[in-house]
Amino acid sequence: MVTRRKSRFERFFSLNQHRKRWGGRRHVVADPDLAAMRGRIVNAGEAVQTRGSVKSLDRHLANLRSEFSGQSELLLHHATLIVLIRREVRLTESLAAFAALWSQEAEFLCRNLNLRWLISAADTFADHGTDPQDRAIGMMASMLANTVKIAESDRYIHGAEALAPLPDRIEKLQTDLVPLFEGTSVFTVGTDDTLRNMYWRLEPFFAAGAVGLILKTIYDRMQVNDTAFARLRALHHRDRTGWWDDTAGTS
Repeated sequence: MVTRRKSRFERFFSLNQHRKRWGGRRHVVADPDLAAMRGRIVNAGEAVQTRGSVKSLDRHLANLRSEFSGQSELLLHHATLIVLIRREVRLTESLAAFAALWSQEAEFLCRNLNLRWLISAADTFADHGTDPQDRAIGMMASMLANTVKIAESDRYIHGAEALAPLPDRIEKLQTDLVPLFEGTSVFTVGTDDTLRNMYWRLEPFFAAGAVGLILKTIYDRMQVNDTAFARLRALHHRDRTGWWDDTAGTS
């Protein structure tokens, strides 16, 4: 059973939440020079990816600085804003700064952020976007990425990452419907138009501002990293039903 999400009122009176916000005001940057940040490189030694959350905000942000060592300071600024928003540190100001950052630097952020932080950005739009369409597209991007993450996690847990495609099953799919559940059936490898049609439906949303660019970037990355999308792409041979953008960058 899914537990109930705490209300804003409950979070306000939560000692744990106050501990997570302690000292947060000094991390809010007023009127940051985004162009200067973009050109500066974070120098914090060897980069180490963070995992989970630390209750001490100072420590958590110090860990983030280490994670972004060697990268543009603008990417660290973006991650810092997301942390401040999630911990509700001067929320109105932090959200305004997040919106301004994406308004001015969407292309740079999508080109340079990894999937982890693109998903976090999508989640932030889904939670706090002022436009209902932005919230919906943010949720689409987050759901797409996390669904793939769950599928690939299941594949790893079952040791299936070492398995090769079975030619006899691929051949069977060309002539037979292979049921899955609830009326769905296995994707017809090599020719199926399901994902091409999904791409067409997504295209209008790709063009919807910064959050649309996040959705497109996440979608494009799924086609080139080791995911079910990319593995099916490698087996696809009907050009007119392809579902990927050959002009999309991979970085």
